[in-house]
Amino acid sequence: MMQIQRTVEASERIGLDAIAIEVGSPVELDLRLEAASEGVLVTGTVRADTAGECSRCLEPVTGSVDVYLTELFAYPNSVTEETTDEDEIHRILDDQIDLEPGIVDSVGLELPLNPLCREDCLGLCSECGVRLAIADSGHSHDILDPRWAGLAAKFGVESEPSTELVNNEAEEK
Repeated sequence: MMQIQRTVEASERIGLDAIAIEVGSPVELDLRLEAASEGVLVTGTVRADTAGECSRCLEPVTGSVDVYLTELFAYPNSVTEETTDEDEIHRILDDQIDLEPGIVDSVGLELPLNPLCREDCLGLCSECGVRLAIADSGHSHDILDPRWAGLAAKFGVESEPSTELVNNEAEEK
């Protein structure tokens, strides 16, 4: 058994499109390597800071990820190596183990698919794109029903046609 505590730099972006561990970010490894009959069992934690953007308002989001890792690396010519497919288990190659695929998989499963800047983030206005968190409390858009557009033009009222009503009418047909 051997304990390893190291801080390494992420050589590539690890995570999802919306949030990930950025290239060059420090990744803290606190691992335990144990010899087993069929290979080396690696257990421990992986910690790193994350960066991304809120899925509702597109503001920057920062945080951290703390993943518990458990991976078996099969010895060459072991029964485990011979009886499993290439992608089912990690293998020891030239007396070395590559932790990166296991870390990438574990971090990807731990990160949120839709990261939020705040749990109650309101997102963006669907009409003008302003962040609703900073918009006036009465933020709204006067949108005229397209069925009234001809009558409104006679009285000199200018307004945008309602896309919501147009979409609803298209669904009814």
